[in-house]
Amino acid sequence: MIMQSLLKIWKCNIFPLQLCLLSSIFFLLGCCSLFANTTDIVRFDENYEITWGSDHVLSLNQGSEIQLSMDISSGAGFESKLSYGSGFFHLRIKLPNKDSAGVVTAFYLTSKGKRHDELDFEFLGNREGKPISLQTNVFADGVGNREQRFLLWFDPTADFHNYQILWNQHQIIFYVDDIPIRVFKNNEDIGVVYPSKPMKIEASLWDGDSWATDGGRTKTNWSMAPFKAHFQGFDISGCSIIQNSSNIQQCFSPNYWWNSEKYRKLDSKQQGELQNVRKEYMNYDYCSDRPRYPVPPPECLHQ
Repeated sequence: MIMQSLLKIWKCNIFPLQLCLLSSIFFLLGCCSLFANTTDIVRFDENYEITWGSDHVLSLNQGSEIQLSMDISSGAGFESKLSYGSGFFHLRIKLPNKDSAGVVTAFYLTSKGKRHDELDFEFLGNREGKPISLQTNVFADGVGNREQRFLLWFDPTADFHNYQILWNQHQIIFYVDDIPIRVFKNNEDIGVVYPSKPMKIEASLWDGDSWATDGGRTKTNWSMAPFKAHFQGFDISGCSIIQNSSNIQQCFSPNYWWNSEKYRKLDSKQQGELQNVRKEYMNYDYCSDRPRYPVPPPECLHQ
């Protein structure tokens, strides 16, 4: 473990120093987080349940880790038992380490029914030796098409990393190992619909070879199956609420730490980290796609 960590630090010359040091520190501390106390291990079945592909799910380490597998017959998925109206949500994930083209590993929040809200982390597999893309997306009232994609500054198949979503009435922030990679502000004052429906936390492993790798041109290599993704970190910091409830305002209370003034905008350090990630690792932004959006969506002018 110590030797692996030293090697990570030694390789810092290929990454921006700030990101590499943070990644190395995270590796050394394992479950360290700037946001939550993770000393108490929470079992999967305390907060989550399997939703599909139960014969492709394996519980490990007394329920503190879940393995989802996918072969040509099925993938698998799980979701939180409760719905939430705000919070700070995370999962520690280790991605499939084989030739994973066409394989999608997903962690997201979603409401139920038509005109849904959704906040996505989607990991798009690739041929062995080629980088895995992390795609984020935001749906509000059934409208998505807000993709931003990144190439990560580490190998997401080699170890667990923490993927986090902060959602309050002011902003949505996507983090990787406590580093912000995307911010979606509440711009309802200029007519941008903001996610405001109760959402469950979901994760899944599924076949997306119709679109996930090279626009669907590179297909899943089933000879490498089963593909396996591992998940940890089943504690939840969120305001639970009844599904389809219209009284989501209760989840905006400042008594919840993620709604406090500190989490209404990024501080200067986080702004620097965000700008660096966007500059060094973002490889697609819908806001910059002029063939798709000759006139940028209004939120793009206010991010």
